[in-house]
Amino acid sequence: MMRILHTSDWHLGKHLENISRIEEQREFIDELCDICEQESIDIVLIAGDIFDTYTPSAAAEELFYDAVDRLSDKGRRAVIVIAGNHDSPERLCAASPLAYKNGVIILGYPNSDAGEYPTIGNNIKVVDSGSGWLELKTGNCAHHAVIIALPYPSESRLEQVLCHETDEEKQQKAYSDKITDVLTQLSEKFRQDTVNLIVSHLFLNGGKECDSERTLQVGGAMTVNTQKLPTNAQYIALGHLHRPQRIKSAPAPTVYSGSPLAYSFSEAGQAKAVFVVDAVPGNEADIKEIFLNSGKPLVRWIAEQGIEQAMAWCKEGKDKNAWIDLEIHTDRIITSEEQKELREQNSGIMNIRPVIISEDREIETFQDRETKKIDELFKEYYHYKTGTEISEELINTFLDILNDEESAEDEQDTSTDTGILSAPSSSLPGKYSGGDGIETKIS
Repeated sequence: MMRILHTSDWHLGKHLENISRIEEQREFIDELCDICEQESIDIVLIAGDIFDTYTPSAAAEELFYDAVDRLSDKGRRAVIVIAGNHDSPERLCAASPLAYKNGVIILGYPNSDAGEYPTIGNNIKVVDSGSGWLELKTGNCAHHAVIIALPYPSESRLEQVLCHETDEEKQQKAYSDKITDVLTQLSEKFRQDTVNLIVSHLFLNGGKECDSERTLQVGGAMTVNTQKLPTNAQYIALGHLHRPQRIKSAPAPTVYSGSPLAYSFSEAGQAKAVFVVDAVPGNEADIKEIFLNSGKPLVRWIAEQGIEQAMAWCKEGKDKNAWIDLEIHTDRIITSEEQKELREQNSGIMNIRPVIISEDREIETFQDRETKKIDELFKEYYHYKTGTEISEELINTFLDILNDEESAEDEQDTSTDTGILSAPSSSLPGKYSGGDGIETKIS
């Protein structure tokens, strides 16, 4: 029996607001290495988005190299890494000559050939390979694995223009047809006497997204038809979506492992996981989900009873080891002193968002505002948006900015009309209701 671990979307180096997550990511790597030892894993599949940017920090790169070195266990365990849309294929693969010697295969482009380097460790061997696939012998496993490896297949990385139409539906069909054709042709390499796997970084229709997938082309024209995936794969390991999920409509077992940490508050409350797959040739794979404990959870607080409720939660130690997005329902502005006290009570509070609850009130007509000074108009607009009176400090800042802009325009001999009031005055209704509250963000 062959044991495979599936993980993806590490996004090493990613921040939450202005907070580094690198220490939490180190905790995840420690936990992942422990799982590999406890589960006696033979092959680790890392399905893309290793880094958060094309130019990761030195700390992020160091963590990646340390992770794959530990996961490979000096060449005893095979590690297959493919590039996602956030990864630079060239940068990711730069260390391949050294990585192969430790059983780590890094593939950057859809047409990559894993057999480029002949020697890859004492117990790991690429028996055969070609563009987009490899046959792998690992450790003491009696059977080989045939793995289709398809790193993020954008048009530019495929080096093809798939559709000259501007219609999104036609673009989507052309892209989906191309990807399914590639996978179908490569799946002809699968055999009855091998463990047959696919690892890719794709967006399948029907997959559930999160806000943290600030993707280059997620969804839309870059969507793949789930039902046209190869039927003869024993397991399809995917990256791209951050919510761990099985795609039930797929014709073969198809899983997104999701990100190991929650990377936006849209993921608040999500359990994070990796997947362990037991496979033998010719049989249905056994799939086990292992939930992760590393990293701080992301939670949302909604203080419907006002700031006093939020203060009470802080003092009682609620969610002490979490990152918190705090929404406070209030009929007044939250002062800077109150914000400071909240954060002193719980340093995990990332955002404080007052939702102003106010009564219906009349808005002056356009003609009524024509004779008023700009600072008076701005005060009224601020009151309209927040339901509170503007502070003297903020109105002075507004006037300073306005004066700076007017001075710059005078120097350029251009019109002094800043246009600041045109949008508010044309968009304000004659009467509005603030009963449901208007959100403003204070970070």
